[in-house]
Amino acid sequence: MTYHPKSDFIATMIERGFLADCTDYQGLDDALISGVQTAYIGYDATAQSLHVGHLMNIMVLRWLQKTGHKPITLMGGGTTKVGDPSFRSDERPLLGPEQIDANIAGMQKVFAKYLSYDDSETGALMLNNAEWLDSLNYLDFLRDIGRHFSVNRMLSFESVKSRLDREQSLSFLEFNYMILQAYDFLELNRRYNCVLQMGGSDQWGNIVNGIDLTRRVLDHEIYGLTTPLLTTSDGRKMGKSQGGAVWLNEDMLSSFEFFQFWRNTTDADVGRFLKIFTELPVEECERLGALRGAEINSAKKILAYEVTALLHGEKAAKSAMDAAEGIFGTMAAREGENYLPSEFLAGLPTISLTLDEIGEGISIVQLFVKSGLAKSGKEAKRLIAENGAKLDDAPLTDAGLMIDANALSSPIKLSAGKKRHALVQLG
Repeated sequence: MTYHPKSDFIATMIERGFLADCTDYQGLDDALISGVQTAYIGYDATAQSLHVGHLMNIMVLRWLQKTGHKPITLMGGGTTKVGDPSFRSDERPLLGPEQIDANIAGMQKVFAKYLSYDDSETGALMLNNAEWLDSLNYLDFLRDIGRHFSVNRMLSFESVKSRLDREQSLSFLEFNYMILQAYDFLELNRRYNCVLQMGGSDQWGNIVNGIDLTRRVLDHEIYGLTTPLLTTSDGRKMGKSQGGAVWLNEDMLSSFEFFQFWRNTTDADVGRFLKIFTELPVEECERLGALRGAEINSAKKILAYEVTALLHGEKAAKSAMDAAEGIFGTMAAREGENYLPSEFLAGLPTISLTLDEIGEGISIVQLFVKSGLAKSGKEAKRLIAENGAKLDDAPLTDAGLMIDANALSSPIKLSAGKKRHALVQLG
């Protein structure tokens, strides 16, 4: 990147590795130094929580606000009913209004951790595109908006072209998605003077469509900026773990497990992730990322702590770090075992069972499934058979073991491998 920015926001985007492309570097930079500008990122409500794959762009919104501008988090209450076909091999399952509303309620919990929603000039706005999409008149929309779109050009976008090249079906419903997203940008510009849409690089075509539409209809100059699609150094898509998506809502993934995800970052990714996912000075991120051998572990702990503190708070981050130290540090009470002292138990993911749920006894296999350490009973039995399971740090070999209420008079600890743990207690 050879462009030398004048605005703090663009400078931060470049310096910390957030910037993939921009429709007009000079124009956007000039706008940003001329006064407070409004920008948005859209989030379709396809799940009850955002995941780590969304975190890069949430940090972009945070930096936008920290550098003196106004962020909009746009919830896709309308567009989720259609589904973004970008770079997908098949059509998304269609969700009903109640599920979409429930998903939005779950997703909104995260944003307040990163952005300040207030009445100030740079206070963030939380909007829902159902506000204008749900009331559209189809014939009016075709006449007033649809006429500005060339099907030939829409077919040339890589997100659509790749689907058609593989001879995979693209429904007319999905084909409309890019028109609706473009219309979002037009409405946000008209209603809130929003001049910038941001998103992952897979959204480039949709962003450009919105810019073109707004110029044609309103004759306003607006901009687009994209972030790189983030992969780990070994080529895996960011945000996936062996257990599935790394959720941001604590009721779907505990702060301890979130901490451990970052603690297990590959050595080569530490410096880059520190720049993107924390607010530590760039020089410090580079210094930590350059550590080698055993020293890189201290950088990983700092990464895990800082990212967890931003999302879950410093108290939860400290608790997760203490629990991790208790498991993996030098506090072993029995030689050769990963003993967890009682003062660290609060940091582990915990499930509480009622006496009714336990009844005359509950199988250890069920407990592994309920705790999330195994996806199914079959997986739990395999884990036990392959000597990968422990009960209170002792090897677990009996898949038929039953746990009664007396055994839960104090919390018991389940372990799957060396790095995944959970507590089970009477609730």
